[in-house]
Amino acid sequence: MNKIFKMALLLGPFFLLSSFFISFGAKAGDLGTTGIIDIPSARMMKDGYLRATVSKQDTVSVYSLNYQATPWFETTFRYVGFEDFFYYDRSYEAKIRLLEESNYLPQIAIGIRDVAGTGVYGSEYIVGSKKYGPLDVTLGVGWGRLAGKGDFDNPLKNISDRFEERSAVTGQGGEFSFDNFFSGKNAGIFGGLTYAVPNYPLKILAEYNPDEYNFQVGRGSKSPDTPYSFGLEWELFEDLHLAANYKHNDEFGFKISASLNTKQTSPKYPERFYKSTLDMKKNEFPEGYNPSSWYDRLLLDMSKAGLILMSADYEPEGEEINLEVSNKDYRSWPDAIGVALRLADLHLPQNFKSIAITVNEEGYRLHTLETIRPMNIHNDSVETFVNQLDILLPRQIKKPFRRTNFVKFRIPVDIALQNRLQLMDPDEPLRYQLYAQLKSTIPLPANFTIRSSIAVDLENNFDTIIRESDSVLPRVRSEMKKYYQQGETGVESFFLAYQNSINKITFIRLEAGIFEEMFSGIGGEVLFSKPQSRFATGASLHWAKKRDYDRQFDHLDYEAVTGFVSAYWATPLYNFDAALHVGQYLAEDKGATFELRRTFDNGWKVGVWATQTDVSAEDFGEGSFDKGLYFKVPLNALFGRDTRNNYQSRLRTIQRDGGARLEGFSGELWHSLRGARYDTLSNNKSRMKP
Repeated sequence: MNKIFKMALLLGPFFLLSSFFISFGAKAGDLGTTGIIDIPSARMMKDGYLRATVSKQDTVSVYSLNYQATPWFETTFRYVGFEDFFYYDRSYEAKIRLLEESNYLPQIAIGIRDVAGTGVYGSEYIVGSKKYGPLDVTLGVGWGRLAGKGDFDNPLKNISDRFEERSAVTGQGGEFSFDNFFSGKNAGIFGGLTYAVPNYPLKILAEYNPDEYNFQVGRGSKSPDTPYSFGLEWELFEDLHLAANYKHNDEFGFKISASLNTKQTSPKYPERFYKSTLDMKKNEFPEGYNPSSWYDRLLLDMSKAGLILMSADYEPEGEEINLEVSNKDYRSWPDAIGVALRLADLHLPQNFKSIAITVNEEGYRLHTLETIRPMNIHNDSVETFVNQLDILLPRQIKKPFRRTNFVKFRIPVDIALQNRLQLMDPDEPLRYQLYAQLKSTIPLPANFTIRSSIAVDLENNFDTIIRESDSVLPRVRSEMKKYYQQGETGVESFFLAYQNSINKITFIRLEAGIFEEMFSGIGGEVLFSKPQSRFATGASLHWAKKRDYDRQFDHLDYEAVTGFVSAYWATPLYNFDAALHVGQYLAEDKGATFELRRTFDNGWKVGVWATQTDVSAEDFGEGSFDKGLYFKVPLNALFGRDTRNNYQSRLRTIQRDGGARLEGFSGELWHSLRGARYDTLSNNKSRMKP
């Protein structure tokens, strides 16, 4: 398998997904952030867009990922390799729009190029951009590297002496260099032009960048001959852009960037349900179904449609019926409820005039939605349906009139191609594994479930890892090399779980077994969440034992108790959810983790987290503290139909032992129920119309 094919398998899903979305006007600079060549502009992507960029020059290679977190806030993570000397650098950039462009005023933004890094790219800026037909003009004031030799004294020195001194490099990275921001004796001017060639997918780029490249020059590289650079950008496809440039009169470079819209409204896929037409006389109904029973016919059709009818509570001659329904295949719970209502309307006896659907999400009863039976709503408009649909507290059905009998013991196995990446090791910036994942979820009576996942190695280059852990903490995560090399094929998880609603506001989960690739254990989580409240609290507690490196069923000597008290807030701002977890981590360090995630109606979820514990930055090691990016990508577009399958990934600058939690078991219950939360249902009532 050649290298190109390997890279296609690893990165192909991103470019395939991007083909389903629409492009945007703001283009990435070589450092990832929206700009011209190396300098930033005041332009931004559209809200919710995600972009990956790779740029290559004679002396430097840049890999970046940036995300438009809100309409006015752009974030960038970049990884830079310097070709003239053996050095790799990681940095985060943040840019905030202060003023949106109008007929007379430019768009203005403020940014910090190295928010939490080593300071290699340390610079701050205030920049404005204004369009004049096909010409877009950018002019800015920069500090740090963007100040160059300086054009004038730093005006902020008049506010405080703190702004007069600036450190060149700020250590091993990961910490916020607040004392450096907008500091230095001088500030400088930078600027550039972008010209969109009429009737052609081309742009001409020109910029003035005063950066003296002191970091590179100090290590033997050549200083720039001139601050001027020029380039061309070609829109190859709507979401794929190529660029070439000639920088500082002494080096050529090129860039490729691809983007996708994480906010794009997901379509309603073709409905898979049908009204049962199987012939009772020919015994076409599956064994165990009674074709003369409306309940069994409804159960069969819901099963074919991707739903599970759990139970029905009603009086035989009454006018109202409550159906408890679980969602097996629909990414959107509002879509699932709409299908359930349509099928119920088809099969229920005529005496039932109203229908209530109790939402059962993985064993938890979250809400009951009540509506007039669709056939009795004479005005078929969406507005009429929405106005009479009520979202109520969940009804606890302890003794329903009918209950589905799940007596057949089946072992459903899902097989998928997955990858595991190790990024940003200076010895090898990209290591990978391609493996087949065999996952199974076996429902048992009384809300018990057996969950398992097995990884079968197909291809990897983990044998090139040579670095050993130098951690002074218990090595709960930093011995990844041994797990990757000795456990290429192994058990990812195998545990017994119990999930249930204790009452209308209390939800619990208990688990015992192999939790993840490095730890087994026993423990659980409790969540207190009022259905219509934006706030929730919870707690988790687990005893965990470290697994042997071959990822089979043996264990090592290390064990720990880890637990957290958590607080959650579903903010009203752009569907951001905030969480704070305080407690003890796997290395028995104590501290807190803050998470911020944004969820879109189409299933995309993007977030960040940062953890600070009682471990010093020196003891933690490179990176100073645990932090990273979180992605959850729905796979509807790839399958061309509704599915709850998704791809999840956490990207860290480096994996260390401080601030380590059990993956998926420490404060995740609230996040896992988000798709059926009150605000999700309330904001999408129109999708529930049968």
